[in-house]
Amino acid sequence: MPVLYGSCRLCYIWEPLLSPSTRIIDTVFELVKSGGWLMVPILACSLVALAIIFDRLWALQKRYVIPPRLTGQVQDVIQKGELSEDGISKVAKSSPLGRVLAVGLLNMDREREIMKESIEEAGRHVVHELERYLNTLGTMAAITPLLGLLGTVIGMIKVFAAITAFGVGDPTILANGISEALITTAAGLSVGIPSLMFHRYFRGRVNELTLTMEQAALHLVEFIHGDRVAPELEQRSVSSKR
Repeated sequence: MPVLYGSCRLCYIWEPLLSPSTRIIDTVFELVKSGGWLMVPILACSLVALAIIFDRLWALQKRYVIPPRLTGQVQDVIQKGELSEDGISKVAKSSPLGRVLAVGLLNMDREREIMKESIEEAGRHVVHELERYLNTLGTMAAITPLLGLLGTVIGMIKVFAAITAFGVGDPTILANGISEALITTAAGLSVGIPSLMFHRYFRGRVNELTLTMEQAALHLVEFIHGDRVAPELEQRSVSSKR
């Protein structure tokens, strides 16, 4: 009896803490149930979109894609004549920009145009990796409002079918169709609008990172086959003169 009494007291103590989350889960479940079977694909799309958003927010950080001073460090190594295959391999593994620069370093003994072409080809592969899953996110942004619209149409069909069968005297008969129409529309828009916003943001982010990588690769080509010095080395030389 004391053990049972103690367990009951424990449940009584924890019940206020668990009840809010339980109510939220029950509310979500009721909304899904009221929205009909179309809520299942809408929820699936929301989970896919959420996973892609978190993945791209992490992967498209500038410090990971374009490490600061990487171009200057590579040119320092070239000037000192310390470039080796192991060094090129480390540069390639460091970041997406490093993979582009490493391809240029492997072709630095060839003509300028061949080096630029190899860098451009590597850059296309890197950009494709940066754009990973963005088409899927755009698809989620496009189809979830349409699923919500389909739910609205199905709900209104149920409403008119109920009116035809039972008339308009009992509003509770119409409640299921109306709730299904409104809930699926709200759910579809709630998933589609943020997905579209993040899709546009990530597209702009990829374009910005691509432009920066192009500039860094161009600096490397001009440094090897021309007289141009990287901005990092220029700043160092100016500061040393001062």
